[in-house]
Amino acid sequence: MRAALALLAVAALLGLALLPQASAAAAAEDEPTVKLSASQAGKGGSVTVKGAGWRPDALLMMLVCGQSAPGKGVVGGTNSCANSDGRAVTTDDDGAFSKKLPVAEPPEPCPCVVHVATVTGEKQQVDAVLKVAGHPVKALPAQATGGKLSVLTDTALEGAGGVLTWFGAPPQRTLEFTVGNVGSAPVKDPVFQVGTSHGVFAPQWEEQQWRGTIAPGKKAQIKLPVELSAGAHGDYLVSLKFGGKVLAEQPWGVGRPWGVTLFWLLLCVVVPAAVFRIGMAVVDRLRPNRRRVSRSGRRRGARFAELARRVPRLRMPQGAVDADRKGRASHAARTPGRGFTGAPGAGGTGGVAGAGGAGGAGGAGGAGGASRTSGASRTSGSGEPTATAPGSTHAPLPWFTPDTDPGAPAGRLSAPSDDSPTKGTT
Repeated sequence: MRAALALLAVAALLGLALLPQASAAAAAEDEPTVKLSASQAGKGGSVTVKGAGWRPDALLMMLVCGQSAPGKGVVGGTNSCANSDGRAVTTDDDGAFSKKLPVAEPPEPCPCVVHVATVTGEKQQVDAVLKVAGHPVKALPAQATGGKLSVLTDTALEGAGGVLTWFGAPPQRTLEFTVGNVGSAPVKDPVFQVGTSHGVFAPQWEEQQWRGTIAPGKKAQIKLPVELSAGAHGDYLVSLKFGGKVLAEQPWGVGRPWGVTLFWLLLCVVVPAAVFRIGMAVVDRLRPNRRRVSRSGRRRGARFAELARRVPRLRMPQGAVDADRKGRASHAARTPGRGFTGAPGAGGTGGVAGAGGAGGAGGAGGAGGASRTSGASRTSGSGEPTATAPGSTHAPLPWFTPDTDPGAPAGRLSAPSDDSPTKGTT
């Protein structure tokens, strides 16, 4: 009985001793791992990267990086990696993957590693040593020991965009956070790494040094500038790293630069309008100018009118005009009922002729009365007033007086007349 109890006690002790090792093995199985098909390769070759223990359906990025070592991380961030030759891979339902990675020379000298890290979600990263044949080798920079910084408060991005940012200028912010020295040695002039990433792309790290010393157990507020590329917009993630460890992450939503869109819209409107105006000006130059033609026509008409005014008018001799008037007066005197009457009160009873057939005497008397009233207004037998010149002995007939000769054709005018006695008189 005692022997059985002793065996049970020994078994219990052995179980207790093996329990930590089993838990450590289980924990090790949960950690992500990376294995390479070859530990050395030259530029232009490739290695097969296999992983296990990663999150199921996780998106990973594989890069060949310089100045790195397992457990120390990538010293210069992804700026020390051959980013253009990197590859992306997605784990299966068991968290495993296998993919070929081309070997390229990183921008920094070796020691080199194959850096595998998650793109989204919880950060997980593993480095596997890889010797790049023909690439220079340089020792890792010495790192201060004893001091250790930890972020005590949440990080914040302070600042706002201006008018220039609305037109595509680089967005700028200030990353503010408070760190404390939880180590046993002071930290002097710490160098932080600030990275910005957009979407599924890996962060682009930039080193920024803060001037000052943080004693053990003390804290300090630190402000670091953050700047994106021109025209950047969308959802970005700002990461803070110190000593190869990511201390904090801060999302940053950048608005679209609508000023650039407005500029292109105005350009699409202004340029066609300018081209149309230029085309219309060219067409107006090439086609005949109607205004010029009309102006030249008006000038020619004005010249013709001026020439017409300068041509002398044809006039009958004064003697012919007087003889014609005398002939018309005698012709009217010979015609019955064509006598002249003087103006009322101008020639007495002898100067008034009978209106309805006064005879030849009456007509002569009327003529005498007309002669005695020289310079006064007279009326013809038809009732139309006729003016006489002062000192004239007879009254001229008006032009175009209807002829009352019984032998004359109906409707013929007295001037000009083919049977006028003054025909051909000069």
